[in-house]
Amino acid sequence: MIKTLKSALIEYGLDWIVNRGLYSAKLKMMSLIPASEKLFERKVNIKRINIFDFNIEAVSDFLSSLDIEKKREIINIADKAIDGVILGFSSIDLDYGNPINWHLNPLTGFEIKKELKWYIIPDFDDKVGDIKVIWEASRLTHFLYFSRAYLMTKDKRYYLAFSEQLKDWIENNLYSYGPNYKCGQEATLRMLNVLISYAVFNNFKLITEHDEKNVEKLVQGSYKKVLSNFFYAHKCIKNNHTFTEILGLIVGAWCSENEKALQKSYKLMDREIRNQFLPDGGFTQYSFNYHRFTLQILECLYKVSEKTGFHITESERVKNSVLLLYQVQAENGDVPNYGSNDGALIFPLSTCGYRDFRPVLNTMYALITGERLYNYGAYDEELLWFGESIDIPLEDVTLKSVAFNESGFYVLRHQDGFLMICLQNYESRPAHMDQLHIDLWHKGINILCDSGTYSYASELGKELSSTIGHNIVKLPEVEQMNKRGAFLITDWTKREFAVHSDNEFKGKVKSQNGYSHERKISRLKSGYLIDDMVQGESGTCIFIFHTPCEVKIKDEGFILLSNNKEIAYVKIKGDINIVESYRSLYYLRKEIINRVQVTQVFNDGICNAKYEIILH
Repeated sequence: MIKTLKSALIEYGLDWIVNRGLYSAKLKMMSLIPASEKLFERKVNIKRINIFDFNIEAVSDFLSSLDIEKKREIINIADKAIDGVILGFSSIDLDYGNPINWHLNPLTGFEIKKELKWYIIPDFDDKVGDIKVIWEASRLTHFLYFSRAYLMTKDKRYYLAFSEQLKDWIENNLYSYGPNYKCGQEATLRMLNVLISYAVFNNFKLITEHDEKNVEKLVQGSYKKVLSNFFYAHKCIKNNHTFTEILGLIVGAWCSENEKALQKSYKLMDREIRNQFLPDGGFTQYSFNYHRFTLQILECLYKVSEKTGFHITESERVKNSVLLLYQVQAENGDVPNYGSNDGALIFPLSTCGYRDFRPVLNTMYALITGERLYNYGAYDEELLWFGESIDIPLEDVTLKSVAFNESGFYVLRHQDGFLMICLQNYESRPAHMDQLHIDLWHKGINILCDSGTYSYASELGKELSSTIGHNIVKLPEVEQMNKRGAFLITDWTKREFAVHSDNEFKGKVKSQNGYSHERKISRLKSGYLIDDMVQGESGTCIFIFHTPCEVKIKDEGFILLSNNKEIAYVKIKGDINIVESYRSLYYLRKEIINRVQVTQVFNDGICNAKYEIILH
């Protein structure tokens, strides 16, 4: 425990520890003396709610041009949501009942009492299960499907579902009771989705006086939650939550006609961009999913800025962050499943799949530069929601071998794909044990992949985020770093060096748990040559390869097959074992993959493996 505190002090800093302690003290005081909650509350007076203006005609025309299958997909999701079956985490149907039980976890059957104050409800409860499942319905993301389905069909059922479910939510979620007031980020997302949907239905003169009052009540409760508890997101979490809640402050200040608070919130947003986006575009939360999440928050900010009259100034780092993700993207828009992935696609405003990053990258790049990254496609719907037009010029950005040294991402490109290496020099808290992980894409297949996340509140989630969940080297009973609870990682690894060229990468990481790993990767005509050297005191080390492909051991190595065709051959010496494992591309969803483990023996404190990946 003393070692953990010492590491936390060094790595997280005294400021973080003090602020985290103050927040814990606040929660304890409110639990012991409920009346003390009033000390932290802020007064809110909502005066207007029409912050979004959309080109409804252009969006409607775009939706009308979709093929019948895509239209049916939107309508099907909307129809299920009318009956209380919500598409959760962009991948699974969650049945909350009809009318919706806003406090239920459909996966466990348990619900949290709505009469409980938010601050006495635990983040993790074995009986209730993952609280994110409860939150999923109350994000009201499905209201966006109601809006889009109405634009295509003009069927009033979708407006009535919006109106009735909004009313029901207000009646069953009194401020500040129940699980849905635990998180300021959730409150902000709920507020944004309601305001977007309100703007759509109001355009068609469907909104009633009762609807307006309910929207105002929801905005008031959401803004009050963020305003009264922003300290935690700002001083303790310092990640995507901070961006979301600052947007909540901006929207709430505009709705309250508080120009002073509005101006202050924009300055906060600029400061947070400087704090969390590195000059080369990297996002310090070390997660591509949360990177996209934050870009969607920013594209929404650009939209509301049309009304507020204020604008952020820190656009260059944001543009670079778009280009970083663009450089690690497959042709279908997918990217490596790097870092924590909670399944969030906060604004599903296109028919592109959850794994397709093109909608947000194209939109954000267009908002900043006035140019598009891709030719016309289904992803343009998102640009119509948050921008003005899709009729803008195409910028030809070359895909290439590239180093993002400040962020710790290195890309080597070959004719039919790319290899990405992660090697960060941590200045903020890491999430996964993935230093020197390699992600290999060939012919559109992620043949060497990241295992993902699955769930923050599960044993499988812990395993997938650990050292053995990545394509690196594992020493028996040793992790790259140490972890306490779901999120606190201490004893951060150190990047010793990293060198990159068009055809080669060389880097070294040192673990505070008693070993170092140096990895050299050279691009060949036929694939890649990898030279790994591990220094430590262990008897053996295991070289790990995760793949969705079929695996067959052959000669000195193993073959990877896709659709019964050989796609790669890894030529490596050692004791080779194929272990059934899991990959999670979507939160709370898993699929069986293969983990190939190649064991070698240390010799005088060194374990060295030189192997070739031959691509077909």
